[in-house]
Amino acid sequence: MRDIVQDYYGKQLQSSDDLKTTACCDISALPSWLRPLIDNIHPEVLARYYGCGLVCPDLLKGCSVLDLGSGSGRDVYALSQLVGAGGEVVGVDMTDEQLAVAEQHRDWHSEKFGFDNVRFLKGDIERLHELGLEAGSFDVIVSNCVINLCTDKDAVLEGIQRLLKPGGEFYFSDVYADRRVPEAVHNDSVLYGECLGGALYWNDFLRIATRAGFADPRLVEDRPLEITDPELAAQTGDLNFFSATYRLFKIDALESACEDFGQSVVYRGSIANSPEAFILDKHHTIASGQPFPVCGNTWRMLHDSRFAEHFEFSGDFSHHLGLFEGCGSDIPFDTQAECNDSGACC
Repeated sequence: MRDIVQDYYGKQLQSSDDLKTTACCDISALPSWLRPLIDNIHPEVLARYYGCGLVCPDLLKGCSVLDLGSGSGRDVYALSQLVGAGGEVVGVDMTDEQLAVAEQHRDWHSEKFGFDNVRFLKGDIERLHELGLEAGSFDVIVSNCVINLCTDKDAVLEGIQRLLKPGGEFYFSDVYADRRVPEAVHNDSVLYGECLGGALYWNDFLRIATRAGFADPRLVEDRPLEITDPELAAQTGDLNFFSATYRLFKIDALESACEDFGQSVVYRGSIANSPEAFILDKHHTIASGQPFPVCGNTWRMLHDSRFAEHFEFSGDFSHHLGLFEGCGSDIPFDTQAECNDSGACC
């Protein structure tokens, strides 16, 4: 499968127009503040983009960021502008052709940005320990539609856990299925290259994340995928696929469920591009200046991370009230491609 992926992304695909699904993120879906950053990126880098979502979380200035499966460098160069001259972005990819495009335009981007804060490494993200990267050295790790292409997903998550600083986060987009993918789909080279064959059943992903030490993964956004090629659609049958963005925090004290301790937070409205509200995940849009009840895990995600100075915190962990209302275990994705109102429940 490793050889199949290298061939598909290095030789078979010449641009995002060659893809046979709607996995790639539509530029029109970008938030207005991010579009100027994308406009600053070289056209050839943009043309070789094969991601499935946005991997630019809030509050990255001065951060050390690692991009797994960085490809031609689109996200690296977008993140480079967000972390600024005081930060660093490292891209890792195993495909020579993609890395060549990223490196070819590195000087072009450094001249346009006024600083050079990126570097690219060739490597397998299932073997992050072999790249010489120091444990606990990254504030944020991102990945854009790559983990589904890996055969040892446990190894990827374990490597990420090792490289993150305490309180750091893994913020990533990927493709998931509503059930376990059958062998016939998994072993098809085109379906695998199109990010469908290796897609995890969403509940299996949660189990893998937990095994790696990431409790309470948070779904940020999702959308159903359309398989536009009729032959591929026939092969996948009743399987439903979703592009989804999750965030995982490296916080040891997180629990496996959302427990209620009567806590609340108030967002100060002080994060750039988010003055009115801060979106932690799909179910937590925290309006500025208003007390917002949270479970213990949400309290820690905000209190024990880079977001702490932008919130006021009320309560502690001395009085347990049971499970936080609204927690459930059904499929978390929306089955219809439409916008949804954010709620306040956990």
